[in-house]
Amino acid sequence: MAHAFIPYGQYWSTPFAKWQGSIAHLNSLKLVANSATQALAARHFPLEQIDLGLLGHTNPQLGSFYGLPYVTGMMGLDRVPGPSVQQACATSARVLQMAAAEVAGGEAKCALLLTPDRCSNGAIVYYPDGTAPGGSGHTERWVLDNFAHDPYAKNAMLDTAENVAAKFSVGTAEQHELKLARYAQYQDALADDRAFQRRYMIDVPITDAGFRKQTGVLSGDEGIFPTSAEGLARLKPVKPGGTVTFGAQTHPADGNAGMIVTTRDFAREVSLDPAIVIELLGFGQARVEKGHMPMAVAPASMVALKNAGLSIRDVDAVKTHNPFAVNDIAFARETGFPLEKMNNYGCSLIWGHPQGPTGLRSVMELIEELVLKGGGVGLFGGCAAGDSGMALVLRVGG
Repeated sequence: MAHAFIPYGQYWSTPFAKWQGSIAHLNSLKLVANSATQALAARHFPLEQIDLGLLGHTNPQLGSFYGLPYVTGMMGLDRVPGPSVQQACATSARVLQMAAAEVAGGEAKCALLLTPDRCSNGAIVYYPDGTAPGGSGHTERWVLDNFAHDPYAKNAMLDTAENVAAKFSVGTAEQHELKLARYAQYQDALADDRAFQRRYMIDVPITDAGFRKQTGVLSGDEGIFPTSAEGLARLKPVKPGGTVTFGAQTHPADGNAGMIVTTRDFAREVSLDPAIVIELLGFGQARVEKGHMPMAVAPASMVALKNAGLSIRDVDAVKTHNPFAVNDIAFARETGFPLEKMNNYGCSLIWGHPQGPTGLRSVMELIEELVLKGGGVGLFGGCAAGDSGMALVLRVGG
């Protein structure tokens, strides 16, 4: 299989903002167009070379029907085609897989990946039903109702964490210990005036809802909960008789991220450091038993490694989308990869979960960690709604 490449530095993420925070009022499609335009201009990227776009988002916004063509049109790329993709928390991994397949297969030379989402102010959708009594339809709160109820498994996402905690005999104390360790890793990304995050993160101009008048700037993650052993010890499980507290899970957030995927030669041409080669090696997906979503990361990761011709022993760095602390504990027990070596510099357990862009930001941090290590093999994996998971393997070299 011919592989696809990510030009070093040709990727970006906004900070993630807390639920109902500084960017809760901004249409995420308009915001990602503005962010991408800003980022690509700063990187002096030749926009005329983009021949494929992929838009990955999960929460409807005004204009979602038109999707990718609407967003690229706002960017002045009104001849760039491509799909809009929704796969819950696996959306970023999916758009990377689709872009890599198109580039490797020769259908495209240069793909622009855009992943916006806004959990705040989620859409309230009304589904008409003229056959119901009185013609009454059905109303769905897109974000809240789906967090609270899987229509197939008949459980909340929190229940999947409790099911996995029971399966692996993981108590509250072990989850809190992991959360505290992940919070400490995030502090490394804030050292030296956020030196690590500045390697990929861009500022977000905060404007009014019409994107006319600027009222501020979001320059760093908003809504990170200060975490201490004492504070965690005061928390009680959310469900009576359960183990998962609010401290042992992530929080919904808003933000966006973007990336270029292209051929080896063009990646070298537009890379911010041509000596760094980033190659996408393989992808994998899995679905586990009903109601056990956090378990899906490990099998998806093993499939990705197999498809890349590698094993877990070949991996130098791991990043996971971990909406619950039990995600990482289950992953470590199933794969043997040390818990303390995963998720250096941060993860979604700490900086929140806007859904669409969560995985793409994780991949950027994975790349930058490997660059600082002098290269190596990286694995990203995450769970997604429907007890599924998706993973990818990449190599950073010279």
